[in-house]
Amino acid sequence: MAEKPLVWIVDDDAAIRELLSFMVAEDGCRVESFLSGAEVLAASGAKPAAVLLDLMMPEIDGVEVLKELRRRLPALPVIILTAVSDIARAVEVTKLGAYDYLTKPVDKDRLLTTLRRAVTQHSLEQEVGRLRGELAERYGLRTIVGSSAAMRKVYDQIERVLESDITVFISGESGSGKELVAKAIHYGSLRAGGPFVDVNCAAIPEGLQESELFGHEKGAFTGAHASHPGKFEQAAGGTILLDEVGEMSPSSQARLLRVLQERCLTRVGGTKTIALDVRVVSSSNRDLAQLVGEGRFRQDLYYRLVVFPIELPPLRRRREDIPALVEHFLNKYAGDAGRRITRVEPAALELLMRHDWPGNVRELENVIHRSLLVASAPELKRDDLPRELAAERDRAVLADEGPGELRSLEELERQAIERAIDHFGGNLSDVARQLGIGRSTLYRKLEQYGLRPAKGED
Repeated sequence: MAEKPLVWIVDDDAAIRELLSFMVAEDGCRVESFLSGAEVLAASGAKPAAVLLDLMMPEIDGVEVLKELRRRLPALPVIILTAVSDIARAVEVTKLGAYDYLTKPVDKDRLLTTLRRAVTQHSLEQEVGRLRGELAERYGLRTIVGSSAAMRKVYDQIERVLESDITVFISGESGSGKELVAKAIHYGSLRAGGPFVDVNCAAIPEGLQESELFGHEKGAFTGAHASHPGKFEQAAGGTILLDEVGEMSPSSQARLLRVLQERCLTRVGGTKTIALDVRVVSSSNRDLAQLVGEGRFRQDLYYRLVVFPIELPPLRRRREDIPALVEHFLNKYAGDAGRRITRVEPAALELLMRHDWPGNVRELENVIHRSLLVASAPELKRDDLPRELAAERDRAVLADEGPGELRSLEELERQAIERAIDHFGGNLSDVARQLGIGRSTLYRKLEQYGLRPAKGED
């Protein structure tokens, strides 16, 4: 059962304190009363959901108490009570942040209605603050994993743009974490309380890009049965991420340029100009400068978007971050696997470190998630990883031996079988599966090369 909201009542008149306390408690709130401004300012413990504050009190009057309460708890609603009907005074306390101003003798219904509204507003603001904190924790800078020099440079660049609305362009290969960086910028900025709208430009058909981004009016085109606010309007007060911005059509590029220049837009089929308060972050896995050179992206738009560039390094250029990423994904997907994997076999980690990861962090995440489903606690082993990673490793070993000493295919084949036997402890079923041959073929090769697994091994 939810705890009743706490209301502070501050009045130097004992009879009024008792009456107010009775009404407020009867309405379902907990009450704590104070006889002076000094007493309430010295209070500690649970914080109230609202305050009923007398304006005229000796020593420290209500105005001074209001100022101090607003300094300590800016979101706390304070309702001023006074026996004097003074418009100028009411305006003064309202400017200082009072929630409302009521004249004594207070009408019970009006007092309780005002108090309920104040308590509800405070509760909603507290919940919004909690959710914002969760979002900041989930998508903030600390959620990006990696301590390599390349990633420390990225962190430094992110921190430099948090206190401003400068337009940011994030470049990097697919799967390198561009969206994560964009979210870290948004949730670490002064716009964290506003929306974060992610638009994948490559996923929107060319003919619908302008409508999706900038909105349309009713009747603007066939099927436009109602007015529709676009993604830019939906991002008002927050941040819009234009992912894969290089895939925008020429007409969408032209309209986007105007939006960036004038900080306003006109919906498709409309005439009204709509002012915008939006931070623009864009990203691409393609070289925008090259697209400009090829005439496929507007040069003037390029300079509007690439104001502060952040380049995300591919995973193969920061291999030292792989162990930390692996641990992160082990923890993330432990519940899906139904078991707790706490460590990684050295041979498995070596394989993960050597892979070039063309899909970058997203590929690594998928590999770990997939491998956990077949792994046995408490260790992730080399054999749990996808077979294609092991096959690539074996090819790399052979390639590393270089052309200095050319050997016959038979020699290479014999060496591969010997290594597989050694790796799998003589388990011929695993050896055959790893080499991609049948057991009968493996037996013939063992006979051909005079190889025998240790006694008792099969």
